[in-house]
Amino acid sequence: MPVRIIETDAPLADEAVLAVRDALRGGAVTAADEKGRIDVEAVVDRILHDVRARGDEALTDWERTLDKADLTPATLRVGADEIRAAHAGAEPAFLELIRRVADNIREYQEAIRWQDPPALKRGGRELGVRYTPVDAAAVYVPGLRALYPSTVLMTVVPARVAGVGRIVMASPPTHDSDVHPLVLAIACELGIDEVYRLGGAPAVAALAFGTESVRAVDKIVGPGNAFVAEAKRRVSGRVGIDSIAGPSEVLLVADGTADADWVAADMLAQAEHDPGSAVLVTTSRELAEGVVEAVERQLPRLQRAEALRAALAGYSAIVVVPTIDAACDVANDFATEHLQIVTADDEAVLAKIRHAGAIFLGPHTPVPLGDYCAGPSHVLPTGGTARFFGPLSCNDFLKASSIVRYDVGSLREDADGVIDFATREGLTAHAAAIHVRTDKSGS
Repeated sequence: MPVRIIETDAPLADEAVLAVRDALRGGAVTAADEKGRIDVEAVVDRILHDVRARGDEALTDWERTLDKADLTPATLRVGADEIRAAHAGAEPAFLELIRRVADNIREYQEAIRWQDPPALKRGGRELGVRYTPVDAAAVYVPGLRALYPSTVLMTVVPARVAGVGRIVMASPPTHDSDVHPLVLAIACELGIDEVYRLGGAPAVAALAFGTESVRAVDKIVGPGNAFVAEAKRRVSGRVGIDSIAGPSEVLLVADGTADADWVAADMLAQAEHDPGSAVLVTTSRELAEGVVEAVERQLPRLQRAEALRAALAGYSAIVVVPTIDAACDVANDFATEHLQIVTADDEAVLAKIRHAGAIFLGPHTPVPLGDYCAGPSHVLPTGGTARFFGPLSCNDFLKASSIVRYDVGSLREDADGVIDFATREGLTAHAAAIHVRTDKSGS
């Protein structure tokens, strides 16, 4: 059986269910490290300190070691002519697809972008907020185990909508010792001319600290392996990050109305990320058994069938629960990256969901639509972090500044309260800043 069935009346107390959940939450540290025995934290610590101390020299040394690329400080950055040449060599039909998808993403991001609200007026007081973009943001595009040109769109377009002035891209030189031409072509299409041949933790270090050839940025976004995730975690606070990304995951809430073949295909699609995980939570034992049978039928038709089988056996499960409410409890507890809802009343189920990165409603909305085409970014929280993180959006590249304006009458009205607070806290200079304006010092 490629995927196990767990039937339980109390899923949040069932050891097998909790083991699946905990495996997903540990995945950001362990599953992305295919060698398993490497001390990721120690390696990243060494790289960060080295790049900060030696700059370009450290970058070229690490690229030679990690990506087998013989670079110099002068060749860390991809030339403008090379970017244009990659665009000229790209398939016109694919570039047209890129434009259509970029339009979808842009339209969605513009619709959700935070706008400055009218100021709250309270007497002679004006209280408001203003949203402004970060000055510089970097997009990390993986390129070793898999190429994700869609990631370029899902990160760059939101930054553009936010109004970020300088957008930088870094991608490992793993395609004949260079950045993949498809990534460069999309960069050109989106107007990105600052691209670096840098991968892994060295890229994150350079973008966070800066070197002789790489100017530091204010925010770093984009997925990567365990080393990228750990490096982003370590530099968070010096720069902003989107989240700590781990292996991709989906949880499906379904009842007996769902099509077993379609659900099986959705689970296999997620397992294809390798590592990837798929959990089905259903009220129907019949559906559960039908999905297992459908997975067995579909597996032989797919590339890397054995890797998919291993992913389903190791990181996936089908959980049969007594009620839809119990299924929603599991979904909220797992707080997965992707959540699919395929039931007789999807809206009622949606109302019970509190934690999920991206939610896909109905039988005709599989996750790959969100991966490539729909509009919301596919850069999403994983490993249970949807409890406190959300999808990457244009708003992640904005920061708020509160705005306060008082007239003299309002200052006098609030003066006594401010002076009282400041005096109780022993901050006499704070009180004096009010006294000097209101002549309450008695002098």
